Amino acid sequence: MVYAVVRAGGRQEKVEVGSIVVLDRLSAGVGEKVQLPAVLLVDGDAVTTDAAKLEKVTVTAEVLGNERGPKIVIQKFKNKTGYKKRQGHRQDLTRVKVTGIK
Repeated sequence: MVYAVVRAGGRQEKVEVGSIVVLDRLSAGVGEKVQLPAVLLVDGDAVTTDAAKLEKVTVTAEVLGNERGPKIVIQKFKNKTGYKKRQGHRQDLTRVKVTGIK
């Protein structure tokens, strides 16, 4: 079994060939290929964490589309002062499919 842990958008995601992952918004368009930097590579029993060897590893993915995350409601309230604040947020996301780990 071959899989890699990649850095994407300030987080790390475990990916395999054929897996679909939702990442923070990428600037690439739909159908374009993107390369994700590997942090760890597992190839059977061999685990690679050396930065010099990981520079040679390429994880390629194809952009399937852009989407938005769920609505998050932020509410602040202070008792007895009349202070109430309500704010919403939806994160911009990109869905990608991993096509190769070499």
